[in-house]
Amino acid sequence: MLAAREQAIIDVVNRLLAEKGFDAMTVDEVAANVGIAKASLYKHFPSKEDLAAAAMAYLMQQAQAFLDGLDDTQSPLDKLRATVEWTMRLKLGGNMPTLPSQNSTLRATLIANKGYMDGLIDVSDRLGARIEEAQAQGAINPKLAAIAVLYTLYARACDPVLEFLKMSDLHSDDEIIAMVMSTCFDGLCSR
Repeated sequence: MLAAREQAIIDVVNRLLAEKGFDAMTVDEVAANVGIAKASLYKHFPSKEDLAAAAMAYLMQQAQAFLDGLDDTQSPLDKLRATVEWTMRLKLGGNMPTLPSQNSTLRATLIANKGYMDGLIDVSDRLGARIEEAQAQGAINPKLAAIAVLYTLYARACDPVLEFLKMSDLHSDDEIIAMVMSTCFDGLCSR
């Protein structure tokens, strides 16, 4: 029962973070959406920052499971492309939390959250290895620092272009993903 309630809380927090972002989300909203008293919520998570950290730790678990499920026969570049597409689908589906980059209390809570940090390090290490493999194969420019490529791929998870294109109602999610994937992996130059 406790685990089910915590998962319900994390699901609500994830949705609210995706819809509103950390600053606009309130603990009152989370409690109301879960259907519990605010005091009960604080028994599970002592702060708003802890709520966000739990949602991000859960997201890292999902990312690890996604990476575990990739086909071993895929090339490193295809695995990277699949991962970026997965994150964009989460974002377009309203399932990718939006966190501020300048909130020091949130950053400190995330750094202190073992589940989040272990997941982030694991995901980063795996993606970094794929980037280096793709560079060795000539599929990604070997002159680019692997860390710059990694951060470019991570940026797709919070890319505002996705929302702008979706709000225009001119393109389907598949078309939006195809366009952003093309700009990310193929660049802007005509081929």
